[in-house]
Amino acid sequence: MSEVPEYPLAEKQPQELKSPSGLPFSEITLEAVLQGRVGMNELRTSSEALMRQAEIARAAGRRQLAENLERAAELTRIPEEEILGIYEALRPGRASRAELEQLAVRLERDYQALRTAALVREAARFAGESASRNKLSQTLPAISQSSSARR
Repeated sequence: MSEVPEYPLAEKQPQELKSPSGLPFSEITLEAVLQGRVGMNELRTSSEALMRQAEIARAAGRRQLAENLERAAELTRIPEEEILGIYEALRPGRASRAELEQLAVRLERDYQALRTAALVREAARFAGESASRNKLSQTLPAISQSSSARR
């Protein structure tokens, strides 16, 4: 990778980084963790930090990396259980085209995860129709339940 003046962000632009709850990066220290002022949630990356990294990657000519970081930024808005369900659905033979299309619709509707939905639709093009609907229904209960709860 060519030299990128503003990367890594933690060293070159720490003032731009915040935890998901808005805590400035400079306040996330070992001392703060040991004193209980910083919890595990503060150690997660934020959507904003991932989008900034995507901008840097794109400026450096790393289009695919930028797209991956943009999808990662979307995933920060999705509960972990649902991410695991998405992962399972994308495994070969786990979901039909129709089921993957339904998943893509939910990603767009419930989380505004347009890039991730596009990736799921791309996978749907290659999915076999013979995947067991029952198997997927057991795999994705969190997505189905949380989607229903939001309506």
